[in-house]
Amino acid sequence: MNDGHDLPAPDRIVVATIGPPGQRLFLLQCRQGPTVLTLKIEKQQVAIVAEYLARIVKNEQRPGHLPDPAPLEEPTEPAWVIGTIGVSYDPTEDRIVLVVEEQVAEGESGAIARLSISREQAAALAIQATALVEAGRPPCPLCGSPLDPSGHECPRTNGHRPPVV
Repeated sequence: MNDGHDLPAPDRIVVATIGPPGQRLFLLQCRQGPTVLTLKIEKQQVAIVAEYLARIVKNEQRPGHLPDPAPLEEPTEPAWVIGTIGVSYDPTEDRIVLVVEEQVAEGESGAIARLSISREQAAALAIQATALVEAGRPPCPLCGSPLDPSGHECPRTNGHRPPVV
């Protein structure tokens, strides 16, 4: 697949989940006019993007009014799975640019989306993403893997007395 999406001024960008903690599907969704792009994103990617966005926003002028959080729109079925994400700041346009590439097998070319968002959208997305990541299962204090209510076999305990939730 070689599909390209260039959204230079999205109306909205959100990150959301579908499903209960431990089985959540993370989605990044962006809309510009009639175009709605929904992509599957991993929890770790959400956390890293939130951190980068927060750092960029913090280093620039204080953003104006943040957009209100919005739920996912249809289609909620992801077009593709995100592989790599690049984040940069364009001072000329005062926009934060996310370049998102499809996860594909080595040697194949995939879809690319270029999302150019405002500092306000970036700040709101960073807040929303951080809240979603923190709302998941708590990490094991020994290994950092998520604790599961059904049990956790921590590799740091060699199978002896796994931590309880």
